[in-house]
Amino acid sequence: MEYPPECIHNLIPREEVRTEKPQRYTSKFRTTVVQEKKSSKDAMKTMGPAKVEMPSPDKYLQKNSREHRLPEKKASTKAGEHSCTQRKPDVPTRSDIPVMGLHSNKDFVKTNIMETTMAEPRKPQPTYADTKRGHRQLLEDSGLVPKYIKKKDYGETPQYLHQRREEVQRAQQEYNQYVSDRMREGAMKKLSGEERTSILAGLKQNWEDMNRQYQGLSVVTDTTTKKHCKERLEHAMRQLENDIGMLERYTTIYVAND
Repeated sequence: MEYPPECIHNLIPREEVRTEKPQRYTSKFRTTVVQEKKSSKDAMKTMGPAKVEMPSPDKYLQKNSREHRLPEKKASTKAGEHSCTQRKPDVPTRSDIPVMGLHSNKDFVKTNIMETTMAEPRKPQPTYADTKRGHRQLLEDSGLVPKYIKKKDYGETPQYLHQRREEVQRAQQEYNQYVSDRMREGAMKKLSGEERTSILAGLKQNWEDMNRQYQGLSVVTDTTTKKHCKERLEHAMRQLENDIGMLERYTTIYVAND
């Protein structure tokens, strides 16, 4: 139990409690690690420069030896890889006689004229200029083309919204069924409008009384009693405000009979 600094109980000398520190942790592998480090360190001690093998005169740096080279092509091991199953015919020579007697009744000139006449003209791609120098952009990607309103399902509610609405209605029906079952069993009671109004008026009256007491408190809370009284009134007023807000927010309230 803690007392104020001016309490008479603080004049009684108290025994000093000393806390004993736990024993410092020491690894069981300490000696092994020290021996291994010492052995590896002593092995590197030498007199003078390290003894290395001298380079051979035959292994000198040659020209273009450090350039990256592609690997050499290996012979194909598969039967069908890089091999032709059929040999193409040879190119005809000058002395070969072409095949004669082939004729066609097609008039290529008239056919080309008819195809050109019946062909539809190519439509230019719609663009728009966004600078004074004529810098053009595609009109379809600009967002100015009303292509969404031309869809078949434009203006219709999406399917996921219908599903969500059905889920909300189903949940509300289940809740209403649960409330009706509980009321039928006699475990819950619905507050009427007069009871809700009277309870709300009583809570507001209690809050006004608490507020009048709170306003009458001293400005300076220099004692423990004043501090406790102020905290108690603030807590009670906060609880009343929560209850008033709940009753004003909901019009239908169920109360358990317990």
